[in-house]
Amino acid sequence: MTDLQIAGVVKGYGSGERVLDGLDLSVPGGSLAAVLGPSGCGKTTLLRVIAGFLRADAGTVTVGGRTLSAPGTHLPPERRRVGIVPQEGALFPHLSVARNVVFGLTGVDRAARNRRVGEMLDLVGLGGYGDRMPHELSGGQQQRVALARALAPQPQLVLLDEPFNALDSALRTGVRDDVRAALRATGATAVLVTHDQQEALSTADLVAVVRGGRVAQCGTPQDVYHRPADPWVADFVGDAVIVTGTADQGTATTPLGRVPLAAPAPGVREGLVLLRPEQLRLADADGAEAHGTVTEVRFYGHDAMASVAVDGLDAPVDVRVPGQAPVRPGQRTGLRVTGEATLHPAQTPGSCT
Repeated sequence: MTDLQIAGVVKGYGSGERVLDGLDLSVPGGSLAAVLGPSGCGKTTLLRVIAGFLRADAGTVTVGGRTLSAPGTHLPPERRRVGIVPQEGALFPHLSVARNVVFGLTGVDRAARNRRVGEMLDLVGLGGYGDRMPHELSGGQQQRVALARALAPQPQLVLLDEPFNALDSALRTGVRDDVRAALRATGATAVLVTHDQQEALSTADLVAVVRGGRVAQCGTPQDVYHRPADPWVADFVGDAVIVTGTADQGTATTPLGRVPLAAPAPGVREGLVLLRPEQLRLADADGAEAHGTVTEVRFYGHDAMASVAVDGLDAPVDVRVPGQAPVRPGQRTGLRVTGEATLHPAQTPGSCT
């Protein structure tokens, strides 16, 4: 297993604007890291720098201690031992599945190549599909072939460039699970670039949220979701409830009542308190610390999101409720907070454009 280390990587284009602005990222060997961020924040540029398609202006990229990119050093893509799974598979349409998979295998005799192709197709659940042509496969099967092709040369690192975008939602989850299982089976280190928050949180071991060419936060999906680095990260990674609060002895006083804090915020007494909609509960008005009126209910099947205009707040807050909950617009309700919140300074970095 080989770790990926990115330190101080800078990349700009002709206008002089830096797309990557001193980006740092560390991915342990055998882990799958999701690079998550909105359009224009440097995700794809980072992937291309790691792959060797772009030369970094500064900084270093190493895999397993081997330097791929550094001042004065730029290994070409074919020498990096990096496999790439692009969007929509990008298979060669005139080659069979087996010949697509074998494409990157060089310096190996025919028997070894055939054996490796069979192993890779079995690994991605397509054993026996070697003679088929790409147009005879579904979109999900094409993505599996693309993964098999990337894994066949036993790369040190696998890069996945939003590979599930073209799949419908019903198929996407299954293919993601298959890809994750195949990567784990080979022990490959992998980086998945995505703008889909659910995809990043449900698939990766680590999530790196990119903003303005830098990593705003990197951690486990649980840490990034429950302990976001700032309100921007909280709002980007998932639905967020953000209210003002004043901290005192491990709790914060907010318009929603007193809320326990997950960790002290050194030097911050007044700021923004971050919660998730599932931490709020609709409750009887008697005894509740906050009260409001339901203004809208958005139904998603397994659950629903109720918007509540809270007395004393200018903007409504979202409360996640069970899908079968009898909630209706115009209903008066009390509100309770469960779990811990995080407190941050009111001034936060802006998002990228």
